[in-house]
This record gives sequence, structure tokens and C-alpha cells, in this order.
Amino acid sequence: MTLRKQLDTEKLPQHIAIIMDGNGRWAKKRGLPRQAGHRQGAENLRRIVNACVEFGVKILTIYAFSTENWQRSKAEVDGLMRLLRRFLKTELPEMLQNNIRLHVIGRTERLPLDVQQTLSQAMAATQANTALQLNLALSYGGRDEITRAARALAAEVQAGLIGPEDISEERVAACLDTRGIPDPDILIRTGGDMRISNFLLWQLAYTEFFITSTLWPDFNREQFLKILDDFQTRERRFGRV
Repeated sequence: MTLRKQLDTEKLPQHIAIIMDGNGRWAKKRGLPRQAGHRQGAENLRRIVNACVEFGVKILTIYAFSTENWQRSKAEVDGLMRLLRRFLKTELPEMLQNNIRLHVIGRTERLPLDVQQTLSQAMAATQANTALQLNLALSYGGRDEITRAARALAAEVQAGLIGPEDISEERVAACLDTRGIPDPDILIRTGGDMRISNFLLWQLAYTEFFITSTLWPDFNREQFLKILDDFQTRERRFGRV
């Protein structure tokens, strides 16, 4: 019996988050420039997005570009922005065909204006789609997100709209970029590193972690399916006995 047939559709994760690590190392192993690894990584993202649609996953959040990534060389950052713009334009027809809704979290005002415009157009075109919500974390950092939420709540207190005692977990969550989105059931990190790299610090409190040494461009549909299968064997107690 194949893994696909073994999957219990009642126990599928609703929300998967992925740290796509290893593009640079993939390119280096092949004597290629880093940008070649990023291009291959973008191709692989298409395959995993399609697998999410196939298996019935409803939300996929991808760590595409962090606040720390701005510290990379200008040439690499410019290349990543070009790749992002191209990805959005070329993938829009497939997102429409596959009923995928695009959403973005992070400090998008820091992105180049043409990228912001392309993002806005893609989000507007896909806003009514319902099969999968694809969240791109762009210019995103978990600490930055929580800091912005704290400032918003402080402003409400200062304005007399709420008191300090009114600040609850629910109010904090409502000020985050992911407001209205359930926390991830699964975090997948490729490339083997055992850290979350400032990604969804609030939201990952009870997420199940899956770390693979496979570099992102090599992470395939069967490995993804194996993780879904493994997830269904885990007992999630959320602090309870």
C-alpha cells in the first residue's frame, strides 16, 4: 500500500510552514552560482505547492525572505527580487487554475516598488480562491512582528482604548501579521540546521517540527508525503497529559 493511500484525510495538517534552506549549498556542490540554487528552489516550490493542493492541505506558509536577508550582498538581494517578481508573474495563471489564494506577511513596504505592485496584483487576482492559501513571508522576522504588535497595543493603551489588563494572548495574536490564520501544525526545515531562524516565533509554540538534511531544491514530493504520514502518528497533547 502506498503512503498516499495510507493517509487519513481526517488527520491532515491544516497549516504547514516551511523554511526552505539549502539553495546556496545546492549550487555550491554543483559549481554553480548561488542564484542558480535560488532558481532551482523556486522551481521546487511550485512542486510542493501543487502537492499541498493534491493532498488537501489548506494553508502553506513559506519563509521566502527574512529581515536578516537584507544583509546579503546587493547582487544577491537584487537577484532574489528579480526571481520573486518572475515567480509571481509566471505562477499567477497556475494559481488561478489551481484555486490558490496568495497572501503575504512581513514588512512588504521595504520591497522594491515593482515587486510590491506585482504582489498586490497577484493577491487581488487570487483573493476569491479557496483550495490553498499560500502565505509568502517576505522581509519577515518573528521578533520584528512581535515588536510591531507590542507597539500597536501600547498605542491603544496610550490612547485610552484599552487598559494593560486587557492585553491577552488573543489581542496579541490579533496584532500579528498572521491574524486570522491558525498556527502551523507542522514546521519543515530543509538543509539540516536545527533552528527556527526568527520564523513565526509566536505561532510555533505547539507546532510539530520535521528537520531534514535534504537541501531544499532536492526536497521532493515523496519526502513531503512521508512527513504528512509521520505527522499522523504523533500525539499532540498541547501541554495536557
